[in-house]
Amino acid sequence: MAGISVRSRYAIFLTAVLVIISLLYFKHDGERWNLDRIGRLHKDTTGLQAPDEDLPAEVEAPPPPPPEPTLIYKNITVQPPPILITEHFPLAAKAKSSADLPPIPSWNKPPATHVPEKTPLFIGFTRNWPLLQQVVVGYITAGWPPEDIYVVENTGVMDSNKKGRLTLQNPFYLDHHRLTKIFGVKIIVTPTLLTFAQLQNLYLSEAINNDYPYYFWSHMDVLPQSAENVAPYKSLYLRAVDAIRESVKPGYANDAYSRTWALRYFSYDWLTLVNTASSVELGGWDSMISYYGTDCDMYERFRMARLATNISNAGKIWDMGASLEDLEILYRRRPKEEESAENQARAYTGEVVEDTLNSTYWHALQEKLHAMEEYKVHGEEIRNAWQTKQSGGQGEPFYRDQAGFEEALEITIHAGEAVYRAKWGQKRCDLRAAGLKLDDQWRVEPGWED
Repeated sequence: MAGISVRSRYAIFLTAVLVIISLLYFKHDGERWNLDRIGRLHKDTTGLQAPDEDLPAEVEAPPPPPPEPTLIYKNITVQPPPILITEHFPLAAKAKSSADLPPIPSWNKPPATHVPEKTPLFIGFTRNWPLLQQVVVGYITAGWPPEDIYVVENTGVMDSNKKGRLTLQNPFYLDHHRLTKIFGVKIIVTPTLLTFAQLQNLYLSEAINNDYPYYFWSHMDVLPQSAENVAPYKSLYLRAVDAIRESVKPGYANDAYSRTWALRYFSYDWLTLVNTASSVELGGWDSMISYYGTDCDMYERFRMARLATNISNAGKIWDMGASLEDLEILYRRRPKEEESAENQARAYTGEVVEDTLNSTYWHALQEKLHAMEEYKVHGEEIRNAWQTKQSGGQGEPFYRDQAGFEEALEITIHAGEAVYRAKWGQKRCDLRAAGLKLDDQWRVEPGWED
């Protein structure tokens, strides 16, 4: 800085100091302006005055976390150990095809050429494979063509049974291979678990889509038997066909009480013949009435509309809560016996032969079935105890806690009963006896007595 006087150096130094002081002042003032602006914005949006301090107020500490919830568990009754499900048809378990099964009793064989009438039979299944197998074998050995039998798998387990992913102890287990490859029946799998009313509408839908003017449906907890002690003899199947032929005759069920027919009952609705057109006319089953009461609703609406629900007889339909120990007995084979030359007595040869029509073996079988029905209806357990016999399947696809499933089912049943009472103003089944007509649906104030 040679050549610059002392005065000039002093002036430069003083100027620099003033510049630094000015910069510091404007920086500090700008921060105050920004804080004021933030405070005004905060006031505009929350209605609260911004703090006057240069720095914002301290943020309060977050509240302590809520205490862990205390769960109160139900007082769940300890259930008895589940019954171990065993094989009830060992011969079918070993069979590689239908040829490995015993022949159907000769007096019950279906006609070599199918009857002109269509005879589809729908059997709904949700749980308890032994009972389902029994009813299927029962209809086959009573003469029903296997290819006309449709097991409707209503388990809600999607394709798990078809792919063999469930085990025998699982309540929803169904043996697709045995049903289709050994017994020769067909299977329809529902897309999800349906209520009883929805299942009935599925049968109706199948009839509409396949142009069935009529169809049969059956409960799964029954066992059909042809009436071998009735002459002239016909199998249960051929007597059911006779019911079709009678029903479609001109003028049938056209009288002072009805204009045509809707149903033919065989042992109430344990086996039922349905007129498709009559069900369509009334809009099918009321799916809002899920289980109990939905039959009362449908059957009473038929009668209100002058559509007959007549009783028929094709044989004996036993009400079953358990399976026979070995279903081979339904094929009516007995031990072969020959007379012994030594003592003039009958001796078994170790072979089996076909039994005879209306034999003592058949009567003994009917006595056994009668005892099993009596135990289901009047025994120590409730009538539908068979539905809760199994509780296995833990860890398998679509597993359901059985106690929870049963509780949910009861809730659904009660909800459907409430709909029935709201729809008709009554909880009784004989709606016509209460003076109700078809147009009274949803129009009558409640009048039942609890």
